[in-house]
Amino acid sequence: MTNPVCAIIGIGPKNGAAFARCFDKAGYRIALLSRSTSFSEELANELSQARAYACDAADPASVEAALSQVRSNMGAVDVLIYNAGNGSWKDVEEITAEEFELGWRVNSLGALVASQQVIPDMKAQGAGNIIFVGATASLRGRPKTAGFASAKAAQRSLAQSMAKHLGPQGIHVSLLIIDGGIDFPGATDAEEGKKLDPDDIATLAYYVTTQPRSAWTFEVDVRPNQENW
Repeated sequence: MTNPVCAIIGIGPKNGAAFARCFDKAGYRIALLSRSTSFSEELANELSQARAYACDAADPASVEAALSQVRSNMGAVDVLIYNAGNGSWKDVEEITAEEFELGWRVNSLGALVASQQVIPDMKAQGAGNIIFVGATASLRGRPKTAGFASAKAAQRSLAQSMAKHLGPQGIHVSLLIIDGGIDFPGATDAEEGKKLDPDDIATLAYYVTTQPRSAWTFEVDVRPNQENW
């Protein structure tokens, strides 16, 4: 029996890399999807069984093509982590329509399209996990988050709708609400409780995928202990 597959969309040196390393240690084969593959290819070489794929989360055709390649090369996806994000820190008078749309395309539309590519196999298996990496902005809009907050709110509502629809079919949809700055793994600020350590976020994400069906979590917020919330 081959090891399960974890596909991560949105790969960077913080959360994306931490998710990959965590699930790699847990025995998953890892598909690394990002717009640029320069970092993800290096990361893939560090992992036991991993491959990097080019994927522009804002382009539905690119998302479909990338996940089709993943399925062809690695098989059905057991865990999808949607970590792609985009935001412009502008108020309603400053943000352009193009910036507003891009935030929605990356945070919400890309999440929809990616999910649609993995759901059929998960339904056939009667099991699977889809994790969205969200933000506190999805719960409250502030002056400079006109685009980001609305995009993340759309993502949260999508995730909630999916969780209610797919849960009875054995697919666990969950949302991580990230509240606070994210440091590099093991950084001093994270140790002092000022910023989130991405390794700890990844550990939480993995835990959510192991929850028994009688006690599934949909939404969990995470913040450093010194965050003012």
